Amino acid sequence: MSDNLTKGPAEAGSEGSGVQQAAGADGAVAAPSAAADAIVAVDPRLLVREEGFAGYLREFKRRMRSGDLGSMPVIVALILIWGIFQGLNSSFLSANNLSTVAFNVVGIGMIAVGIVFVLLLGEIDLSVSYVSGLAGAVFAVLSVYHGVPDYLALVLGLVTGAAIGALQGFFFAKVGVPAFVVTLAGFLAWNGAMLWVLGKNGTINLPTNGLLYNLYNYTFSDVAAAYGLALIGTVVYLAASLWETRRRRSAGVPFRPLSEIVVKTVLLAIVAFGAAAVLNQASGLPLCVLIFLLVVVGLDLVLRRTAYGRQVFAVGGGIEAARRAGINVAWVRISVFMISGTMAALGGMFLAGQVNSAQSTQGGGNTLMEAIAAAVIGGTSLFGGRGKTWSALLGALVIVSIQQGMYILNLNTAIQYMITGAVLLAAVVVDSVSRRTQKASGRA
Repeated sequence: MSDNLTKGPAEAGSEGSGVQQAAGADGAVAAPSAAADAIVAVDPRLLVREEGFAGYLREFKRRMRSGDLGSMPVIVALILIWGIFQGLNSSFLSANNLSTVAFNVVGIGMIAVGIVFVLLLGEIDLSVSYVSGLAGAVFAVLSVYHGVPDYLALVLGLVTGAAIGALQGFFFAKVGVPAFVVTLAGFLAWNGAMLWVLGKNGTINLPTNGLLYNLYNYTFSDVAAAYGLALIGTVVYLAASLWETRRRRSAGVPFRPLSEIVVKTVLLAIVAFGAAAVLNQASGLPLCVLIFLLVVVGLDLVLRRTAYGRQVFAVGGGIEAARRAGINVAWVRISVFMISGTMAALGGMFLAGQVNSAQSTQGGGNTLMEAIAAAVIGGTSLFGGRGKTWSALLGALVIVSIQQGMYILNLNTAIQYMITGAVLLAAVVVDSVSRRTQKASGRA
């Protein structure tokens, strides 16, 4: 496609017909000539890149009709949840409560980011909760009992998670044991290993103002920190979008219209500066939230902008097709479980920092279900091939918001479990219906 292609739906005869005329570099439609009267068939989804903001709106409607919902359901759900809890208790949207939500999102969100990678393959990792607990226990034993410097103990804890992921990935990818069975065995084995590492007491208290305590609890009280992060994020997004548009325009392939970029940048700025204002009204920008955002952005770039990320999506979309394309399927599978184990270990560090101790109860309870639910509720498909790291952030926000809202309302744990289960079921139903709709429309 050396030239941009464009034609409105009315000119094509019907919306999405894909019949277009060649256009000049300035986007104007050239008159058909006897020498160039051949009909060019183009994927109708590319029309949005050439028709300006109106074309973007048409494409958005087309995606909704075909079941390609993206993050829309979880965003609507989050708005409804916040509105309902605010109506029941006016303190829910207070700065202090929303700041608490931000703190609580980090631990589960980190684990959920790793789960996203596994779900992209259409697999599951049931061991992440106790991998997180074991990593926290390894850190505590090395730091408190053996005098290992905190930073080295942190690295060794993360290496523990990566090694566990590699081991489980090996049995899955090389031996052929189903991931469900391998990680279910890990769920039991790493729980036992955690209890063994912690010893008879079952709890190791970490020193006050230690590394994990500060990683979780430290806040940048200067208002410039939160607002500066919001400004940097907005500017970087705008610059990256403009650069991408310029690169695609020069290559003669479809690109996003400037109006779309401006609208999305404005929406991002509203969310970013709104969040910064809320955090500054509380205690400031939490260091753990900053680290979480950096991890989400970094791994999102890995998925969307690297050859490895494309290989992950390819394997999730079809193993045999990926193998025929020359992709090392076994390595991709093993590496994905390594990422899951590493992120579980990192999440475990923040969970240990939250209570400033390594406990035998860490990784138990709802940790596993909350991590998986966060990834699925955020929009990652259980069937593989669709998802992003931002799903973990959005899903964790939904779960923690529900928990915090019910805590404020003083509802018992049983109701909390039932509501969280219902939300997870609703997310899976939406995913299933969306996939079926896409298949019916030929877009799956």
